[in-house]
Amino acid sequence: MGTMKTLKVAPLIFLLIWTVTSITRWPSHTICKTDNLEVKYRSCDRRQDFAFSFDGCSNVLPQTANIRIGTILRHPIRELTVDVSLAINGKKVPVYSKKICERDHPQFSFCGKKKGEYVYYEAPIDLGVHEIPQGDFNVTVEMFNEDHQTIICADFTVRNLEERLS
Repeated sequence: MGTMKTLKVAPLIFLLIWTVTSITRWPSHTICKTDNLEVKYRSCDRRQDFAFSFDGCSNVLPQTANIRIGTILRHPIRELTVDVSLAINGKKVPVYSKKICERDHPQFSFCGKKKGEYVYYEAPIDLGVHEIPQGDFNVTVEMFNEDHQTIICADFTVRNLEERLS
């Protein structure tokens, strides 16, 4: 009897392992879609996807916007840095970098979380941009810890078809 169960379970385990290791890209998640504006994101970390949502769907942005992010940590966060870059002609150009968790000065509730813990963050953030420019562009947001291990990595695709009249 034990051999029959093993023969039935082994192919299932192999299929699950093969499926997980063969993933090359996570699916795109749509954050916003109107006639003129579409914003999507995709995890650029091969091993982990995450949840993200953003309040509002307009090419004119409020000064602050509510965001929600959720993930299970694969690495601890003693220090956390966020880097934002814009893809221009196929090359990433850094546009923002900031350390948001420091060992001795935790600024957020997720600072100090350990591997395996669930992190959920919901709060308004200052966008620093009032209007989304017309056109298609890609923005990469990378969050990594003090050992440069990826905590979250996201590629955002923005398509704004609305032409603003001056």
